[in-house]
Amino acid sequence: MAVLADDLVFDKKDQLEKIEGFCLPDEVIRAVFDLKGAATGFLGITDRRIIYYDKSLVTERKAMISIPYSRMSMVGSEDDKGHIIKKGFFVTGRLTVKGLGFEDRTFELRGGDKAHIAHQIISEYLI
Repeated sequence: MAVLADDLVFDKKDQLEKIEGFCLPDEVIRAVFDLKGAATGFLGITDRRIIYYDKSLVTERKAMISIPYSRMSMVGSEDDKGHIIKKGFFVTGRLTVKGLGFEDRTFELRGGDKAHIAHQIISEYLI
């Protein structure tokens, strides 16, 4: 059974529950963020990997995809307002991960503050 971190951050309870179902025993869930845009899914961050739910309207396929930290080489965050600390419904924060054996992946989170939090958590495991 997955473990919920004491400082867990999440947007939606149902997304958290889906991530829990894909976690390994004793894997610690640190955050689950809703992704911006139609049919974009959500991003889970654990102590071992990131897990994202990819649902595409084009192909009508849905998949849970994991990227372990051991395969990542870089993480970056940005926001569309120029200041990572701005908050608000219309602010988008982007989180990009690069690594070995997979294409760069950029996630649009609902808020620059959430992209910054995601960046900080992932950095703990990469550095």
